[in-house]
Amino acid sequence: MSVTTTCVKRAFKYRFYPTGAQAAELSRTFGCVRKVYNLALAARTEAWARQERINYNATSAMLTAWKKTEELAYLNDVSSVPLQQTLRHLQTAFTHFFGKRAKYPRFKSRKKSRKSAEYTTSGFRFRDGWLTLAKMGEPLDIVWSRPLPEGATPSTVTVSQDAAGRWFVSLLCDDASVKPLPATDAAVGIDVGLDHLLTLSTGEKITNPRHERRERARLAKAQRALAKKAKGDGANRAKARREVARIHARIVDRRRDLLHKLTTRLVRENQTFVIEDLTVRNMVRNHTLARAISDASWSEFRSMLEYKAAWYGREVIAVDRFFPSSRLCSACGTLQKKMPLHVRTWTCECGTTHDRDVNAAKNLLAAGLAVSVCGAGVRPQRSSPGGRSATKQKTPRREP
Repeated sequence: MSVTTTCVKRAFKYRFYPTGAQAAELSRTFGCVRKVYNLALAARTEAWARQERINYNATSAMLTAWKKTEELAYLNDVSSVPLQQTLRHLQTAFTHFFGKRAKYPRFKSRKKSRKSAEYTTSGFRFRDGWLTLAKMGEPLDIVWSRPLPEGATPSTVTVSQDAAGRWFVSLLCDDASVKPLPATDAAVGIDVGLDHLLTLSTGEKITNPRHERRERARLAKAQRALAKKAKGDGANRAKARREVARIHARIVDRRRDLLHKLTTRLVRENQTFVIEDLTVRNMVRNHTLARAISDASWSEFRSMLEYKAAWYGREVIAVDRFFPSSRLCSACGTLQKKMPLHVRTWTCECGTTHDRDVNAAKNLLAAGLAVSVCGAGVRPQRSSPGGRSATKQKTPRREP
């Protein structure tokens, strides 16, 4: 496996507490960013209907013209850097659309869309740990919960506000401290689940904390209170909405914190990881399990594992989702005809008693190593016996 020696770009996210003037300036900037994005998207959509293409340079020229009109003169009151950046983001969205990697870009909503603004080096000043944005006279009051890499200088700063009203700043820096870890022979198969979040081929089981279930009663109470507020009741309805958002934010923060700790530990201890290539998007269509699957956040776990493995010189192998890891005996290779979800332990004809999840993790590991070592291209077994089988896989590719 080839290992890159270039510096890794990392985003360091911190919470900050703006003054009243700073909050007002940032709120205006968010509104202007949304307005410019929607205007540019509308212009490109109209051109698309006329079978014409408008690129970033054309929308940038339009922005200059918009600023000169009386109706949109307020665009001059905020920094021009975030406005140019949102046009670049729109260009990226169209690039992904034309490359068939995403759907057609959608308009930003004042109530539902993420509030954010991106500043490049010309739009901020960072000196001695103080960050000052354009159009602001004093630096942001940032809570430095962890230090930036030594000697690192932010190349991009993104300011955002979540639905709970919390303010965050994300600094993109080159992190020279991220280097490949010493190689090891350890390999592990990972089976994700609901009763246990992860089951490793070593036999270790990691309990699923079910963060959403623990907050379900409090969340339901807050949602009922919000539902009782009339839509015209501005202040009270906004307060109830923020309470619901705070509960959701607490669930997400706890879940992400656990996943970060788990993936970091796994990457430090193992060289190769074998996981199942699940289509979570289709699995959540099962209304019985959708809530539990979403709470487990399998997709986020895989995403974290993949980018951390790329950082530290590890390898992640995805085995075909149709590989019968639960029904295949890891001792003799016999394939069971059926394996209902309620069956957690079972005994094979060879006399071996299996824990369903541990057995699946062992089979995933064997199949993944076969793919890695010899490029096995065997289809999933449909009859027994026949030994362990593997399916041809490509190493997962992480989009930048």
